[in-house]
Amino acid sequence: MAIQPSVHLDEHAPESARDRLLVKINEESNLPTLGVSITKVVEITSSSEDPVAKLAHFVLADVALTQKILRLSNTIHYRTSSGAPVTTISRAIFLLGFNSIKTSAMAMLLVDCFKDKSHANSVRRELIQALCASIVGREMAQRGRFQDGEEAAVAALFKNVGKVLVASFDHPLYTRIQAMLQTGKTSSQEASDVLLGCSYERFGELALQEWNIPDTIIQSLAPLPAGELKKVNTRAEWLRQVASFSDALASVIMTAGGANMTEKARPLLQRYGKALELDQAMLDDMLVRVELETRQLAKSMDIAMSDVHTGDEVDANGVPNELLMQDYGSGEIQNDQRHPSGKPMQARDLLLAGVQDVTQMLASESFKLNDLILLVLETLYSSMGFRFAAVCLRDLQSVRYVARLAIGENYLERQKGFAFPGKPDQNLFHLAMVNNVDLMISDASVPKIQNLLPEWHRKLLPDARSFIILPLVIQKKPLGLFYADRAVNADEGVPPDETALIKTLKSQLLAAMMRG
Repeated sequence: MAIQPSVHLDEHAPESARDRLLVKINEESNLPTLGVSITKVVEITSSSEDPVAKLAHFVLADVALTQKILRLSNTIHYRTSSGAPVTTISRAIFLLGFNSIKTSAMAMLLVDCFKDKSHANSVRRELIQALCASIVGREMAQRGRFQDGEEAAVAALFKNVGKVLVASFDHPLYTRIQAMLQTGKTSSQEASDVLLGCSYERFGELALQEWNIPDTIIQSLAPLPAGELKKVNTRAEWLRQVASFSDALASVIMTAGGANMTEKARPLLQRYGKALELDQAMLDDMLVRVELETRQLAKSMDIAMSDVHTGDEVDANGVPNELLMQDYGSGEIQNDQRHPSGKPMQARDLLLAGVQDVTQMLASESFKLNDLILLVLETLYSSMGFRFAAVCLRDLQSVRYVARLAIGENYLERQKGFAFPGKPDQNLFHLAMVNNVDLMISDASVPKIQNLLPEWHRKLLPDARSFIILPLVIQKKPLGLFYADRAVNADEGVPPDETALIKTLKSQLLAAMMRG
């Protein structure tokens, strides 16, 4: 679908500049993929499936995105009171919150598409403002009056996308627009109208339409009337107000610091205060927290914030921000060495971190059993370097064992096929459950093992060469099992300390299942 210009000015430079730039953007191969990814994340919330599991799957499917989310989760701003490192996406979602991870994932997808463009300083500055606005949007969503208000964070993220695109794909044009603004004789909309052919917001709308971003997000980018705003009655109008406020506040944070932020943000309180139910104390608190979180988020994505005001600011606890940055990764497990099988050398430390994560989740009154199961599954998957992992539970209606959750390589296809009859049989899966023994197979090609594998497993996972089966049994009644495999042998085996931690994870889950 080609983008059709909708603003008709003079036939000369303005419109041709816009059209030329739109064509150039349409030819950028990464951008349609960005649109598909963003739309998929937006749709996760309304999915009939477990949204936490779907979001975890989405993040885990992208190695770079997984690493960035885990880095963000391990910043001091989010670090748990125990200081234990966060090593799983499931735990990150529980710790930071579903909407925080969702918005951060979209911000990271946006940044990855643009941060390595030429003219890095301008692009970086506009990206950081977009990230900052998304954090403000999320803050507003948490106190908003409308259901599913987390879209405000998405709308705020894209409010600045027009500037990001112009800075990325036509830096001379971006520079000329900025030069007009610096004269103080024109507004951003007037300057972009003259030199680009439309406002930055309209240009962003055209691009988002091409990427098939949901209409509710695109409509929220429309400009607002001048002057003091009134409280609105519809969610769509509220989204427009929040997106506009978030971008404006992000601009203040980008250009001021310390006490200056409060002074520069005062006109925003006069314009948006009544409409968004904000007072001075709320705004001051938001300024401090959003600036700190913006720095942390930018740091997790390797974006330097040297363009932003950097005095001797301190965070809300009186700790200099520079110290926060230096201590940022103090608790992370960073050794990425692996055995030939793909199993991490530090598997014991990762398993121990998983046990601590499960312990903390169990201590929370708000945890859900499905989230806990996913956390244990992901801990096993990542700590032991498996390529596919699933939890299989007994279905009372069909009297079968069916995979309820799965992660890893081709997980959707394999989850559908991972099912077997409930009637006891002489194969490894039933033997493990009947005898309640954990099986850890390092070489599945051994004839003795092959003879005990059921036909459905051979067809579904013909290349499985090492795997584990962990039965879930309560009071001698099999409920199901955990399964995870690799496509290579695991000659290193599973030492006693790792085995003990795996058994602890399983015991924690069984205790939770008995409670609920």
